[in-house]
Amino acid sequence: MSLLATAAWTLAGTCHRTSRWLDKAMGLVAMVAVLATTAAGIMEQAEAEREDAAAQQSAQSAEDLARLALPKRETMIAGYFGAPYTYSSDVHLKKPGAHDFTAKDVDWEGQPFKSPIYYGARVVRWFDGGRRGAMIDFTHSKALAMMDKETAFEGTLANAPLPAKAALKDIYRKLEFSHGHNMLTLNGLWRLASLAPRLSPYVGIGIGVNLPHSEVQLKTVRGRTYEYQYTGPVAQAVIGLEFRVPRMSYFLEYKFSIAQYEVPLSERDGSVLFIDLWNQLMSWLAGSSPGGYLYTRLTSHQVIGGLGVRLGAEPVVAP
Repeated sequence: MSLLATAAWTLAGTCHRTSRWLDKAMGLVAMVAVLATTAAGIMEQAEAEREDAAAQQSAQSAEDLARLALPKRETMIAGYFGAPYTYSSDVHLKKPGAHDFTAKDVDWEGQPFKSPIYYGARVVRWFDGGRRGAMIDFTHSKALAMMDKETAFEGTLANAPLPAKAALKDIYRKLEFSHGHNMLTLNGLWRLASLAPRLSPYVGIGIGVNLPHSEVQLKTVRGRTYEYQYTGPVAQAVIGLEFRVPRMSYFLEYKFSIAQYEVPLSERDGSVLFIDLWNQLMSWLAGSSPGGYLYTRLTSHQVIGGLGVRLGAEPVVAP
């Protein structure tokens, strides 16, 4: 019995140890399973977060692209600065019974960075599709005759022949459009194929009116013409490059303009644009121009850069 009891006791101890080992093994397996499950959950959560972040980034990129893409329609209000180059032109002055002479190839300077500086303002409306638009454009440029330069003359001043050559300052006390050579035009615009999602070239052409501040006075005449006037039609062509950011556009542009001048020499000091134009209309109806008329044509190249704010955009869906 003693031997049998000992064997039984030994077997029971072995079973107990085996059971404890199995419990430890099962615990370890359970722990490993929990850790594996937790790690898998963490990895799954991280992957889901990455996917969410990628989806949000993709949506944001799509939204940004959509906002930068060509709109269905929008309005842009913009301002700009620049510099002009104006070709030489003949200047003819005629007053029946007194003057009838021409200054040949008068040189003009723009002085764009001296007050009043060269500047402009515009309102652009793009229509459905973003390819066609219309623009009202106001440009304040300047044209000042180079008074010290010797110029060829033809004709008579105060019924006396002029010398073949003389400096402009010997004939004119003032000859400039410095407040300024103002042009107001209505233009059609066309966007060309985009160079990049943000970068769009465009072209345009327009016609309008020339509204200079005329400053003209002969040395032999006391009265001066110093007022805003309508002097004739103007035409311009533009080619530019627009760089679009979400709510604004930067643009760089070349402009070519031709402005006709038929200046009534009122020998009057004006005030502001609308009053001066009204006085000009009254003088025209009365058939009065005390100093006669001055004629020329200003043809200019202009390079401008500006910034516009876009309003009411309805962007297309980004690809």
